[in-house]
Amino acid sequence: MAGFLEALEASGADAKLYLKPVGFLDSPHYFDAQNQRLNNSLIWFSQIDCGVYESGKPTLRALVPVDDWPIMSNSLPGWLQKQAAVQYEHLTRIHDPLICGDRVIRFDQPHVMGILNMTPDSFSDGGKHGDDPQGAADAGFAMATSGASMLDIGGESTRPGANMVWEGDEIKRVVPVIERLSQCGAVLSIDTRKAAVMEAAIQAGAHIINDVSALLHDKRSLEVVGVSGRPVVLMHAPSSGKNPHKGDGYGNVVTDTFDWLEKRIADVVEAGLAREKIIVDPGLGFGKSITDNLALMNNIAMFHALGQPLLIGASRKRMIGALSREAPVDQRLGGSIAFAHHAIQQGAQIVRVHDVPETVQAAQIWRGMRDAGVTARV
Repeated sequence: MAGFLEALEASGADAKLYLKPVGFLDSPHYFDAQNQRLNNSLIWFSQIDCGVYESGKPTLRALVPVDDWPIMSNSLPGWLQKQAAVQYEHLTRIHDPLICGDRVIRFDQPHVMGILNMTPDSFSDGGKHGDDPQGAADAGFAMATSGASMLDIGGESTRPGANMVWEGDEIKRVVPVIERLSQCGAVLSIDTRKAAVMEAAIQAGAHIINDVSALLHDKRSLEVVGVSGRPVVLMHAPSSGKNPHKGDGYGNVVTDTFDWLEKRIADVVEAGLAREKIIVDPGLGFGKSITDNLALMNNIAMFHALGQPLLIGASRKRMIGALSREAPVDQRLGGSIAFAHHAIQQGAQIVRVHDVPETVQAAQIWRGMRDAGVTARV
């Protein structure tokens, strides 16, 4: 640690610190002074992977035990000490529950968000529900009955190469479904980047706005969300234009995505949105290569340093096929559950999935194991 601190003194003024909780413990009660709870979850970490980057490139790295962190953080150069304090506070922050009408989402356990696409061209289930809002609603009721805390209803595909949908058509697709699901017991999320669709969905009963453009695509979106008081998911994508996948690549996809989300959170909070109503999503698959996606999946825990609940959506995505002998979309259940389980193990509060019953079961098994580990006195 001494060598790390000495090297830091030579760092430039643009050096930035990134904290990633690691060394997760199955039975933290045996090591009370040597671990810290990650947010208010069922996960405790015993070490901090402390990385320093300059001009987007890694320059220094140290693995710091939690019980050494006070000494370490107080020994950092002044301009890095503030970064360290903010990020550590974020890692240990107790997230307030989301109040969604008469529904409450607590973040002391992971939640499954079911995907309900009312589109003819989504990459996985496009056209499944067609012009049948009652059939779609029945599918949503089935997801809620199977244990989905949230349902994400979308009327426009954002897969690579998809055409944009006129807001009027998008409204016609999603509103009848939201109205039918308003009493299903799950929190309803509208997956859209258009302010008019947000307004119509809110009127129909939507509780959360999930915007792949992080409220950048439509100039009115920020105002609509602010006036409504609804929680919002801010997702990272390389472009807020017609094609959310269009970008120039990344210097370092993990830190670039982190920095982008950090700035976007600050901007929307400055504009008047309440920080406790913001959820973030690193945007797996949006303008990112398989290597990029895997880097993000391996560093999910670092995004807790942003201070917001995390939503991870890897269900049935192309990287699963690439890692499993090009398995077609309808044969990616195992990979989808593997990614969802990994995200939960890294502390993600919400996993967005197509296969609700199977993912809920996996999350319940994980929860049972965590409860046993925390309470066991072996």
